[in-house]
Amino acid sequence: MSDFAQDLTLQIPRLRRYARALTHDSAWADDLVQDTMERALGRRWLFRADSNLIAWLFTMLHRLYLNDVSSHRMARAVSEDSAPELASSGDMATQLDLRRALAQLNPEHRAVIVLIGLEQLSYKEAATILDVPIGTVMSRLMRGREKLRALLSGETEGLAAAATPFLTRIK
Repeated sequence: MSDFAQDLTLQIPRLRRYARALTHDSAWADDLVQDTMERALGRRWLFRADSNLIAWLFTMLHRLYLNDVSSHRMARAVSEDSAPELASSGDMATQLDLRRALAQLNPEHRAVIVLIGLEQLSYKEAATILDVPIGTVMSRLMRGREKLRALLSGETEGLAAAATPFLTRIK
């Protein structure tokens, strides 16, 4: 096995965790990871050795996910056992609450929270993966955390207010 293939293999758990957080479906997540691995091996010549492999792979996986969503191939139900894998320690009820709350976030906020909070990528890496400016990553992270906090504390009124953008009249 080549060094490149070994490096790819080492990233599978992180890719799978991110894919499961996006899709909430373990089978779909596994398909995305497999498609990402196939594409990475097939386009190995596009990868620059001086660049970030995980950012390259996450970008590829995220774009495959967006393609699936836009082509309406996502007719899958969300099940609790296919929620993203979170920290292995801690109270199971708390983890289940967090998984449910993550599932209720919109995909843009969930992707940023998973990339930065769970995968511990930098804002710049997340921006590259999601193909958005760093400022957008920061605002999505802030809004996503607010919504997550509201969901976990049971503040549904606060969540409704946070989900509704403020309109201001400018003269």
